[in-house]
Amino acid sequence: MFSITTAQIDAWVTFYAFPLARVLGLIATAPLWSTAGIPRRTRVVLGIAIAIAIAPSAPPMPAVAPGSLAGLWILAQQMLIGIAMGFAARIVFTAIDLGGTFIGLQMGLGFATFYDPLDGGQTPVLSEFIGLLALLLFMSMDGHLLFISTLAKSFHAIPVSPDALAPESWKNLGELGGKIFSAGLLIALPAVVALMITNLALAVLTRAAPQLNIFALGFPLTLIGGFVAVALSLNYLAVPLQGLYEYAIEAMLAFAVNRP
Repeated sequence: MFSITTAQIDAWVTFYAFPLARVLGLIATAPLWSTAGIPRRTRVVLGIAIAIAIAPSAPPMPAVAPGSLAGLWILAQQMLIGIAMGFAARIVFTAIDLGGTFIGLQMGLGFATFYDPLDGGQTPVLSEFIGLLALLLFMSMDGHLLFISTLAKSFHAIPVSPDALAPESWKNLGELGGKIFSAGLLIALPAVVALMITNLALAVLTRAAPQLNIFALGFPLTLIGGFVAVALSLNYLAVPLQGLYEYAIEAMLAFAVNRP
């Protein structure tokens, strides 16, 4: 007589439930997948498909009942790990948006904003433009597939276990916040330096000829100089962006469990 024990049912559930929690946490926060343009039902179906594909290659799951206190603790921890990995990947695109904001402020386009339905808020036009270029470059490099590959590797680098994450993992996540400003300034540096030189030249010109209307002359010159600087820097933007993408992939795996 064919019979199924409770232990077998628990093993089947945990075989897919624990990886699914981490996958859904990543999809909820990772760039591209977490945008409001993708319906929630689509994201859930995508998470289930990825979990089914990854689960057979993952290490053995802990032998705990999924409905027990230990099982719920592991589920919450896997969801937290997935959210942290998605947040680490999102920092790169936040840095790119910040770089576009820096350039827009120097050009005088800080007031040029529009409502972005994907983010649900006002977004600077230039920041959105550079962010879309970075996202298209990321997808052309099969970055979305790299996320899935990194997620599969994370089950070997960060195994599913009842052990909590080490304090160094949260320290690493906090240090990633500083990367937003350093990387954003690095991306905006060529245009910011060119605009700073333009503003200094306008200041010297105003000092030499006070009768000139600097407000009527400076604003269009700053806009033209900013657009020229952005157009010239786009040819060299792929290399630093590729370095940021690689940094994001490494940061997604820079977590460790606290072994007793």
